[in-house]
Amino acid sequence: MSADELAADMAAVDVLIVGAGPTGLALGIDLARRGVDALVAERGEGLARGSRGKGIQPRTMEVFEDLGVLDGILAAGAEYPVGMIWQDGKQVGEHRMMDPAEDTEENTRFTGPWMVPQWRTQEILFARLTELGGRVEFGREVVSLDESPGRQGDGVTVRFAAGDPVRARYVVAADGGRSAVRRGLGIGMAGETVDPNPMLVADVRIAGLGRDHWHVFPQHGDGEGFLAICPLAGTEDFQVVAQFPEGTAVDTSLDGVRKVVAARSHLAPEDVTELRWSSNFQPRAALADRFRAGRVFLAGDAAHVHSPAGGQGLNTSVQDAYNLGWKLGAVLRGGAPEELLDTYEEERRPIAAQVLGLSTGVHRGEVKRGKATRQLGLGYRESSLTVDTRTAPERVRAGDRAPDVTVAGTRLFDALQGPHWTLLALDTDLGADIPGTTLPETVRVVHAPAEETYGPGLFLVRPDGYVGWAGTSATGLREYLTGFGGRP
Repeated sequence: MSADELAADMAAVDVLIVGAGPTGLALGIDLARRGVDALVAERGEGLARGSRGKGIQPRTMEVFEDLGVLDGILAAGAEYPVGMIWQDGKQVGEHRMMDPAEDTEENTRFTGPWMVPQWRTQEILFARLTELGGRVEFGREVVSLDESPGRQGDGVTVRFAAGDPVRARYVVAADGGRSAVRRGLGIGMAGETVDPNPMLVADVRIAGLGRDHWHVFPQHGDGEGFLAICPLAGTEDFQVVAQFPEGTAVDTSLDGVRKVVAARSHLAPEDVTELRWSSNFQPRAALADRFRAGRVFLAGDAAHVHSPAGGQGLNTSVQDAYNLGWKLGAVLRGGAPEELLDTYEEERRPIAAQVLGLSTGVHRGEVKRGKATRQLGLGYRESSLTVDTRTAPERVRAGDRAPDVTVAGTRLFDALQGPHWTLLALDTDLGADIPGTTLPETVRVVHAPAEETYGPGLFLVRPDGYVGWAGTSATGLREYLTGFGGRP
């Protein structure tokens, strides 16, 4: 059978997402609500276990609210507990891992990170995706990609270790730090070792330890590393994290976890009653040389690998999906030019580089968890999609995250929720040059008096919640929207 004949027979989708972690599932949700035919292919036989990235930052909570999973996330988690320092079997003091949030600056209903074990986050995202009609196929390990024209038009033919190949107009690699797709494309990933000391992370059941604190056992004088035991919200489990001297072969078995817990705390080996999941890793930071190769995009850990300190990896990854989702939707369903997809790498790679530096600084004790790690201040002021026609912009500038405020008795994020654009007309009309009736149907208009945070003016908010265009009049707004095919 020729390649063209094979392509004619194989399944075809708009977007193939490789990997059913938080990144792939979030992207699947965003595409499903935009009417884009997407398939998530996961090499495992089910969703991955493990608490892994358990901290959901305020900006990601806002994203989850828009994607329709916030209620599930809130029900499944809790705020982080205060740290309790132990020494010689005694509690010697409390330690707050994060600076308190400042209520007045960031205009959000979420004041700090929310703890949900990553396996539970994935279950909630998976349920939402299937509710929207999205599809996940398990046991689908990618073995090759071929980007070449076929009978079904331009696209990528993806073959798997088992099952039929799939033809996709675009492919998104969300298959983790050891991404097979990234390696297959030959995209390099430069980085550094953040800490030469290997780490153990495990989800366990422990008897005789309270769940009101994050228990911290500092580094021993004999060269052994620290031990931290955190109760995992919404479960009966604890997450154990232990550091070991450089060169140590980390034992991830139940006996290995019992030994390190007993050696570094007042607990006995048998107090660790069950091992639910375990892994070992060496903290590193790495950034892919490119986030796009033709019709293939890298997202999440496939594009950037973080130290877990500061809870940045999962959050940056979900926001990759949130950035890419609306752009794929605009190109595939809204008539936007294909060049719009170039702005994914333009916008997300600098953010990833910035956040990598932040998480490395937190790991090394140079930066404290707090305002910076909440990710509310990240934005796209330098993006080619950002236009501000005002001569003297006030507090909110084009490229910034749109602050969540109340205007005319309405919470702004209630108006923003959904896959549309939103035009805020604050203490102004749209101007004679662009009557509201000529705006694309996917742009909703909110008229309201001037609000202190924004000030007067027009603010066009992108589907991912960032101000794309701002001005004191509508001059230039029509031309801006034309760049998205007239149907953003």
